[in-house]
Amino acid sequence: MYCKNCGKEIDDNAQVCPECGVNQRSTGRSIQDASKSRLVVGLIGIFLGVLGIHNFILGYTNRGITQLVLTIVGAVLTCGIVTFIVWIWTLIESIKILTGEIKEDAYGNPLTD
Repeated sequence: MYCKNCGKEIDDNAQVCPECGVNQRSTGRSIQDASKSRLVVGLIGIFLGVLGIHNFILGYTNRGITQLVLTIVGAVLTCGIVTFIVWIWTLIESIKILTGEIKEDAYGNPLTD
């Protein structure tokens, strides 16, 4: 599991992150705790992956922004070559999501079947 605050990998049973000291167990259910369907996220990654949508859904905001910017800039400056590379990148991510190699979101919540 990863810390909800700093993103460091921590023990699955940890109550508090040893790096930043933030409590990992909340009493209320937040949007970060909402379960996400592996199939839905994987298909979104296949069809809208170059926009980084699947990474935004999983909580990987920086990765999503990177894919979005590379797609837009790549389409304009390289006639789509960089966009094609981003599409390959997101296709690989989507396959990993659909096959279960990527099992949880950025907040440590498991993806549902």
